[in-house]
Amino acid sequence: MYKKFEMELAGRTLCVDVDRVAKQANGAVLMHYGDTTVLSTATASEKPREGIDFFPLSVEYNERLYAVGKVPGGFNKREGKASENAVLTCRVIDRPMRPLFPKDYRNDVTLENLVLSVEQDCSPELTAMLGSAIAASISDIPFDGPISTTQVGLVNGEFAFNPTAAEKEASDLTLTVASTRDKVIMIEAGANEVPEDKMIEAIFAAHQLNQKVIAFIDTIVAECGKEKHSYESCAVPAEVFEAIQAIVPPSEMEEAVFTDEKQTREENIREITRRLEEAFAEDEEKLAVLGEAVYQYQKKTVRKMILKDHKRPDGRAIDEIRPLAAEIDLIPRVHGSAMFTRGQTQICTITTLAPLAEAQRLDGLDESETSKRYMHHYNFPSYSVGETRPSRGPGRREIGHGALAEKALIPVLPDEATFPYAIRTVSETFESNGSTSQASICASSMSLMAAGVPIRSAVAGISAGLVTGETDEDYLVLTDIQGLEDFFGDMDFKVAGTHKGITAIQMDIKIHGLTRPIIEEAIAATKKARTYILDEIMNPAIGQPRPEVGPYAPKIIQMQIDPQKIGDVVGQRGKTINAIIEQTGVKIDITDDGSVSICGTDADSMAEARRLIAVIVTDFEAGQVLEGKVISIKEFGAFIEFAPGKEGMVHISKISKTRINTVEEVLTLGEEVKVVCLGKDKMGRMSFSIKDVVE
Repeated sequence: MYKKFEMELAGRTLCVDVDRVAKQANGAVLMHYGDTTVLSTATASEKPREGIDFFPLSVEYNERLYAVGKVPGGFNKREGKASENAVLTCRVIDRPMRPLFPKDYRNDVTLENLVLSVEQDCSPELTAMLGSAIAASISDIPFDGPISTTQVGLVNGEFAFNPTAAEKEASDLTLTVASTRDKVIMIEAGANEVPEDKMIEAIFAAHQLNQKVIAFIDTIVAECGKEKHSYESCAVPAEVFEAIQAIVPPSEMEEAVFTDEKQTREENIREITRRLEEAFAEDEEKLAVLGEAVYQYQKKTVRKMILKDHKRPDGRAIDEIRPLAAEIDLIPRVHGSAMFTRGQTQICTITTLAPLAEAQRLDGLDESETSKRYMHHYNFPSYSVGETRPSRGPGRREIGHGALAEKALIPVLPDEATFPYAIRTVSETFESNGSTSQASICASSMSLMAAGVPIRSAVAGISAGLVTGETDEDYLVLTDIQGLEDFFGDMDFKVAGTHKGITAIQMDIKIHGLTRPIIEEAIAATKKARTYILDEIMNPAIGQPRPEVGPYAPKIIQMQIDPQKIGDVVGQRGKTINAIIEQTGVKIDITDDGSVSICGTDADSMAEARRLIAVIVTDFEAGQVLEGKVISIKEFGAFIEFAPGKEGMVHISKISKTRINTVEEVLTLGEEVKVVCLGKDKMGRMSFSIKDVVE
């Protein structure tokens, strides 16, 4: 026997099965939203992990292609590494859940979600988010929930909650909001330049719906929830702080952290740590927690300086942005490049243009997304923060930052008909001291314009921070947070957009949610900063997209043919189209609707490819003059090839105005000749003539 709970959510039934499967997990629920089914579990280790100073939470989102009736591609026919969508879903689940576990909890916790079936109108990602929250809430793992998550679309000016596939296709907004009982705890958004006031309205409309789901979860917890287990606290004892402050008074710690040079500050802290290690050399208990204690001391000092004294570590005003710089064409020969610098954060983005055939193919659970034409990749090497470690490829953070910039720029990109290219931007982090993801948006916007991509508007990004006190009214919003303020603050509120509106939001917090005044103030602060960056920094570097792509970028011309003629252009087993490609050196893409893209770097070769295709798809008509090459000579005449796979015959009597005995008297193999079409002969075949061509 198992327990089943149901509620109506955005016009569909949400069903939660408890004690039906996975009973050995600390908490497990089988979630059903429509026909979308996800198994969500929460498990914790019995003992804390030794030697760590963080909460070891792992979030997994496992996509199985059987959920949409597919067999994985490739040779082994098995799902491989997590898709980008799966990684991003894990991050969206992690961000609102992590702050609600005890800060001194060191037991390993895993939140795992297995997607079993998918109905396209019922998001498996949303189902997993709700499932993880319920599984953690009913488990015996310490968790200050529940929370709820809602997705919001904007269709024809109206909000659509947990939108269907059709609504997502027509939507100007993709917003995900997670809430506790009282506050908003996570925001993730992509938008088609949605105004700030409309975005705030959408956020709190989702927050209201979240309260209904939380009430539903409360009924499940009341009936099925386990008593939370006790755990071994890893908090630093108060007496350790007292001993440290006796050696390093608060005024000295303030002096150590009060600098705009990251390396200087880190050296100051290393010196303080060395002194404390010497002082506690005989006290193993204090040495065991010294690293965490110094971190907490720094955090307390920085927060007090900001909140009470309105002093930032680098001496800036609360709403002041670090020194900015922008330049383009830093890298030669690439299709486009730009660099954006904000204080000690520096990003260089390189743009590459390619034929649409180079678009990325997606093999996932969303049947509406099978490819993407714009790809943004973000790299964060260790040298950017003065460290050394081997490169193991992009982690979840790098994938998340790349996806955020991609989301911010997609709304301003031209459509395929206007600009028939696949586009890749790569942001290389040269130096980092906070908010590299937003710097990558600024650099990418300029790089696209430098490459000649006709984007509708420049896009800039900026991050706001937060330091809170004892009450909801005691807080301070900071503009353009650097790394230290991000580490020790309560919020990283990233907002990207144009003059017209917002294109992307990502909010990470470390506290139990934000009130509406804080969110409104943060959005207003980022709007002001974004406008300054667009007008004063980016616009002087490059104000408009270049009128055409650069000399090293491929050129693309398009033509439309009758879809019934596609087979003629392609030829048997691709013989005809491959002959054109070999002859001209271009790349050719043909879509099912007859749209042909010819891509190359030499204008004459592209024009020749276009001419050959035009000849192939044009039916012969009387009076039509054509140029071709002699490819075969017979006793009765010669065969002329006008384009690969397109041939005609000239009878010997139609070759010369004077009588000839053999074709070879006038023509040789490979010779270029002009012919005129005479129409059909008595047998219904097209007849051509060389002698009747009018000079």
